[in-house]
Amino acid sequence: MSIISPAIKRYMKLRLSALDNFALNPIDTQKQVFNDLIGTAQFTEYGKQFDFEHINSIKEFKQRVPVNDYDSLKPYIQKIMEGQQNVLWPSPINWFAKSSGTTSDKSKFIPVSRDALDDTHFKSGKDVLSLYLRQYPQSNIMSGKCLTIGGSHQVNQLNADSFYGDLSAVMLQNMPFMGQVMRTPELSVALMDEWEAKLEAIIYSVFHENITFIAGVPTWTLVLIKRILEIAGETDLHKIWPNLELYIHGGVSFTPYRKQFQQIIPSANMRYMDTYNASEGFFAAQDNLEEEGMMLFLNHGIFFEFMPMEEYGKEDPQTLTLRDVEVGPNYALVISTNAGLWRYLVGDTVQFTSTDPFRVKVSGRLKHFINAFGEEVIVDNSDHAIAEASKKTGAIVNDYTAAPVYMSGNENGAHEWVIEFETLPVPLETFTFELDKALQAVNSDYEAKRHKDIALRMPLVHRMQVGGFNQWLKSKGKLGGQHKVPRLSNERKYLEEILAFMEA
Repeated sequence: MSIISPAIKRYMKLRLSALDNFALNPIDTQKQVFNDLIGTAQFTEYGKQFDFEHINSIKEFKQRVPVNDYDSLKPYIQKIMEGQQNVLWPSPINWFAKSSGTTSDKSKFIPVSRDALDDTHFKSGKDVLSLYLRQYPQSNIMSGKCLTIGGSHQVNQLNADSFYGDLSAVMLQNMPFMGQVMRTPELSVALMDEWEAKLEAIIYSVFHENITFIAGVPTWTLVLIKRILEIAGETDLHKIWPNLELYIHGGVSFTPYRKQFQQIIPSANMRYMDTYNASEGFFAAQDNLEEEGMMLFLNHGIFFEFMPMEEYGKEDPQTLTLRDVEVGPNYALVISTNAGLWRYLVGDTVQFTSTDPFRVKVSGRLKHFINAFGEEVIVDNSDHAIAEASKKTGAIVNDYTAAPVYMSGNENGAHEWVIEFETLPVPLETFTFELDKALQAVNSDYEAKRHKDIALRMPLVHRMQVGGFNQWLKSKGKLGGQHKVPRLSNERKYLEEILAFMEA
């Protein structure tokens, strides 16, 4: 029997009505969001510089305002971090999300306004639950708590009034009372700095809670769950939390992890919901768990543009709005937000799976691909190939990374992989064969280069010891939180580091 209070039901009805409205009127909704953003920010430093006051159309906006990356907005962000306000956005900004989506040493400090917290992140979190409960109205998810893993936060020493941390930490620190009541562990544990100590503290804090759903990045969620099962002496998570019914995931593709989750939660009633959120905003979530793709949140304080991949790297790249996108092609995501990120290149690539409603899937990162020989392999391809090879061989893959091997002497090029297997019941050569076969099936350019080894020979695959990638991240001071292993790179920097680490 569903346990949902009348107040929550009323709120859900309002939110679902709003979601239906923008799904039915996507173009008008985005135009309204655009007008609100431009009108609100017209007297900021950035708004005055680009004359927002006299921008009357999206076309004029594109003509006047350049596409930005973090480096081009960094001077403005630096001013805010030093205490200036009304620079990119008019309302006070006292929080910054420290973004580290890769293992790069370079940190990004993304401004987080109160508007972004309330109208983007928190609203989207509530809408995720509304969408789920619409699909499963008899759910008992509201009878228990959500297990979340937060990052850490520190006072920003450049300004006594400014703070920063992982986005999860910023949200936890500012979360409304009702959100705090629904989640676990307690704030002091969730915001602990040291990952390994926090992991143990979380386990003993949540062991006897009634956990009905979990939210987090698959990599670190798996680490936590496996440790819980180890301590409990169990192999099925439902033996510990019998009412667990939903895992809300994001941050990386769930494809390589699905089999592991299904093994440790072997229940047909366990459900998995994909979301697309980042330090810069909460962009989309699955509105139908039976279909691929996430519905774009079009009225959550973000104006979306989509850059065709052939435009990436041009001095004046052209972008599309929703009116002109198509199902299939890769687009670089460009956003303007209610925290003052103007025409900001997020770094992700997306593909539309539907345009009625507008649904997307994350296909990769702009800098995470291999195209050393014209093969144009993206993360979506490699995730799919890993999943297919695992299905064929019975293997379970924890994580992987890959980079090109360039032609030398009489040898053709290749892709070199480091793969961490939880289980590998076949010879490594058999898995490698299936991986190569699956990659050829999903990417015709790769297939052409592999034909008779014309440009690419069989992949070189190294087996990483179990837990090895986490040990490598720990050696770089990047264990836990939002830190991830780079799946693909067109350069060998990360691969060489990892291979050297394996030999040490």
